[in-house]
Amino acid sequence: MVLPLGRKTRALLAILALSAPRPIMRPRLAELLWSRRLEEQARASLRQEIHRLLEALQPVGADVLRVTRDHLAIRSDLVWIDVNEVLNASVANPSALSMMTAELLEDFDDVDPALDQWLLTERARLRDHARGVAEVLLKQQTSPDGVIQSAQQLLGIDRAHEGGWRALIRAHAERGERGLAIQAFERCRVALAERLDAAPSQETQRLVTEVRSGTVAVPPQRPPAVFARPPIPEGERQSVTVGVRPLQLIGSNGSDAQLGMGLAEDIAAALSQFQWLSMVPSSSLTQFDRDATMLRRSFGVDFLLDGNIHQLGSRTRASVWLMDLRDENRIAWSQRFDWTSSDILTLQDDMVAEIAAQLGPEIQMAESRRVAQQGDEPRTAYDLVLRALPLTARLRRDEFNQAELLLNEALTLDPDYAPAHVSLAYHLNFRVGQGWASDVAKAVADAGRHASRAIALDPASARAFAVAGHVRAFMDKRPREALELHARALSLNPNLPMAWGFSAATYTYLGELDEAARRFARYKRLSPNDPNTFLFDAAMTLMELQRRDYDAAIQCGRRTCELNPNFVSGFRHYLCALGHAGLTEEATRMRSRLLALDPTTTVATAVWAVPLQHGDKDHYAAGLLLAGLPAD
Repeated sequence: MVLPLGRKTRALLAILALSAPRPIMRPRLAELLWSRRLEEQARASLRQEIHRLLEALQPVGADVLRVTRDHLAIRSDLVWIDVNEVLNASVANPSALSMMTAELLEDFDDVDPALDQWLLTERARLRDHARGVAEVLLKQQTSPDGVIQSAQQLLGIDRAHEGGWRALIRAHAERGERGLAIQAFERCRVALAERLDAAPSQETQRLVTEVRSGTVAVPPQRPPAVFARPPIPEGERQSVTVGVRPLQLIGSNGSDAQLGMGLAEDIAAALSQFQWLSMVPSSSLTQFDRDATMLRRSFGVDFLLDGNIHQLGSRTRASVWLMDLRDENRIAWSQRFDWTSSDILTLQDDMVAEIAAQLGPEIQMAESRRVAQQGDEPRTAYDLVLRALPLTARLRRDEFNQAELLLNEALTLDPDYAPAHVSLAYHLNFRVGQGWASDVAKAVADAGRHASRAIALDPASARAFAVAGHVRAFMDKRPREALELHARALSLNPNLPMAWGFSAATYTYLGELDEAARRFARYKRLSPNDPNTFLFDAAMTLMELQRRDYDAAIQCGRRTCELNPNFVSGFRHYLCALGHAGLTEEATRMRSRLLALDPTTTVATAVWAVPLQHGDKDHYAAGLLLAGLPAD
């Protein structure tokens, strides 16, 4: 057996062996083994390791490793690779399953974060295949002896397979070995506690009660795999299940080993304040040794957040990624965060807030895309609301009307579904603002009614209070009364970007511009890529107008109209800034686009729509007149 001395050299050999006979490109190898180095440094290190590997492989022949300018490959026809034997195992030829006695390449953990992620996928691929073959073999057994042998093989692959434990308990009982059956139950209980942080299911406990009383049914049951927390059936969903894995500290000396777990628990707690997320305790996830597939099987985890933290003096960088476990562990979102702080508590607070604030809306958008791809499958109120959200935000008239139908259908299915009431109140706010309401007074009243109903149904929903505050400030034009609603939203979820954005807009309407600016800055810091950015950039335009900073107002206005070219209020505020700045040519173009969106817009209707509470309404009207908008 040839085994290179260096750990990185052995890791390089392992990557090539697991990928055989497929060649691996050099940049990919450099990325897997030196992800924290600059590209040129990584490539130079790769060249050194290739040289060392070639030297180590000389005793077995020069042709084993193929090296070209672009890629490397191992000739699988010249070598025997144990993993390939396991992956080729089948019900007809299961002998290779006996090799599943340890974690794949367990001594290569922490070589490099990128390699850790690659190993996670490879381990899941190997374990899933072996488990699947072993499950079929167990189901085929008809005698207690055969069940015991197959169950033990399955449990050697997956110690937390509760179906395997039940089969073993029942088989021992059927052979009259009540003591061994009870011992198997105790081992099952320990395995589930260690690996899943869970207790045996009621089905398993009932079986043991039967064993103790001697009433176990003689015909062997073919046990389905039952897990601690199975995935929720699609038709019963009202949330998604998320896990946050303890973040890995790069370059830590071990003195702050608990920091990764603490951050994970804090992020999970922050995410739990988003009503559409159901969290799995981070401590439970450590039982799986980075096995994403088992998390899905055992806890019903839909999305898994993972990442690492690199500290260098007062600078901290966190790289996090979100895996969709329902879609072959695809990375659905990733982000890098940078902070500079010497105060560890402030640093942790900022880190948790920003990650949670960005991740919450990202998961909701991912769910909306998933539901939209289901076509005309049976729809629940949860599905209907998710379908409606992006249709509302795009502000295209036909899609917007379709969104309203979906939200009303959701309330027909479930009149007490709070998220549907919140979304309909939010939707009606746009209908009035876009000039699409045939009866404005009724739309305003309906929005207030839905917002109040949502709060009554779910008084812990920060989103319900935030939307209710915006309805009160923008539609009812009573911003002072809205402040208490916004304060309540932020007390429920201080990391909800919408709550900061709407409260900043409310302070803008009141003319309290310093507080408005502070809250806008907090909103932008928390979620710079929030899908609702166009809405709050429009409110920032209005704030800069009141400051008489027309350059800043124009910048905000342009950004608003680029992000959503269908948003009428954004064009109104932008046009006002152009008028005051004397940019006649640009004002003419924007006026044409505004009137194409809403031909009924005049200075009078625009001034009525903007909920300013002081003399700046005259300033707003003057800017629109200077931009050439008809007076009435």
